[in-house]
Amino acid sequence: MELKRAGSQPSQKGPAQYFTGTVRIDPLIAPSAPARALSAFVTFEPGARSAWHIHPLGQTLIVISGCGWTQCEGEPIVEIRAGDAIWCPPGHKHWHGATPTTAMTHLAITETLDGKAVDWMEKVTDEEYLAGPPFDATG
Repeated sequence: MELKRAGSQPSQKGPAQYFTGTVRIDPLIAPSAPARALSAFVTFEPGARSAWHIHPLGQTLIVISGCGWTQCEGEPIVEIRAGDAIWCPPGHKHWHGATPTTAMTHLAITETLDGKAVDWMEKVTDEEYLAGPPFDATG
């Protein structure tokens, strides 16, 4: 068994080539083969978001705090909140991040395929991002 104590691993800044705005990545577990699931807490400050990307084996996101947005290619932006769990299937192009006014932290769980967990693509434009989710009067 391997125990990673809270605070024992340094936080990382989300690389500017893959993220817009201020993003912090707090790694949790990156086990050796044959295990292949990686996990990290990812915190997006207001307005921050990932670039479009796909995961060869999919990705699970569990929103820990705040309120954010996510979008799958060809679909509307969806609001996500603390307690929500999201499954993005393998090869499905998507992005996720904070709303313009609220930070969001999620637990990301991603499996690697042949050592690769993600294929990064183009950044989400301000126009795409600011389209926001459809208004939901039910809250």
